[in-house]
Amino acid sequence: MVRIQVPATSANLGPGFDVLGVALDLYNYVYMEEMPGLDIKVRGEGKDQISCGEDNIVYRAARAVYLRVGLEPSGFRIILENNIPVARGLGSSAAAIAGGLVGANALLGNPLNLEELISMAVRLEGHPDNVVAAMVGGFIVAARCEETICYKRLDPPKSLHFQVAVPDFTLLTEAARNVLPETVSLKDAVFNLSRTALLVAAIASGDLETMGRAMDDKLHQPYRMGLVPGMQQVFAAAKEAGALGVALSGSGPTVIALCDRSCPQIGLAMQKAFEKHGILCKVMELTVSQTGAVQLE
Repeated sequence: MVRIQVPATSANLGPGFDVLGVALDLYNYVYMEEMPGLDIKVRGEGKDQISCGEDNIVYRAARAVYLRVGLEPSGFRIILENNIPVARGLGSSAAAIAGGLVGANALLGNPLNLEELISMAVRLEGHPDNVVAAMVGGFIVAARCEETICYKRLDPPKSLHFQVAVPDFTLLTEAARNVLPETVSLKDAVFNLSRTALLVAAIASGDLETMGRAMDDKLHQPYRMGLVPGMQQVFAAAKEAGALGVALSGSGPTVIALCDRSCPQIGLAMQKAFEKHGILCKVMELTVSQTGAVQLE
């Protein structure tokens, strides 16, 4: 049986819609072995929500690897130890895809290389930001380049910390995408382009203050405000408490605040702001995971 560790991820970081992602040091673990039939057990986050049938994301990803190399698996025994909250904007589906791909590839003796696995992961997920970060770790910039996925990984300063406020309700990515407009103004497009470029340059140069200032967005967060009660007030509370920048994590409802050291007061401020709108939430302090999906000994 192989054991795979996969990190949580946060996508977009404000302006980088479907382009930017960062791996976080919160992990799911996938145990997998080939055996006749299908036996899936889920422990921890999502144990009452995640399917244990053939529509399970980890199973679908694992089977895709076998089919890619011309094999049909007899079946799998899969145990999922989940610490990543489900449908909260922290990349739970990307972690499931990455874990299934890397696990099945390991069972077969690693016939597929990393680039092949990343291409498969993006096809399964539909967009590259979360899933590339889950595969390679660190901070990533990703784009579709014709038939391939082009990406670059950057390593932010070690002083980078995130205060993460996870509300006690789910928000499916599909629902969060359905509120977005089909087109945006040139002015808003330029606004986001400039800040995405500045954000990447700030990370590459280790300038956390500029990174925080570049986290504003006009392409998706304003339209999702109605899906996350108190979002504006939570953002404001984080900044007032000292956050360098703040954004929805992925499509939400989780809010992630950037700071240059351990700053628990920022998480507490976000928690109190959510509570004023009747929303309970838990707060975590996370840092960047330097590893993506990896087989553990």
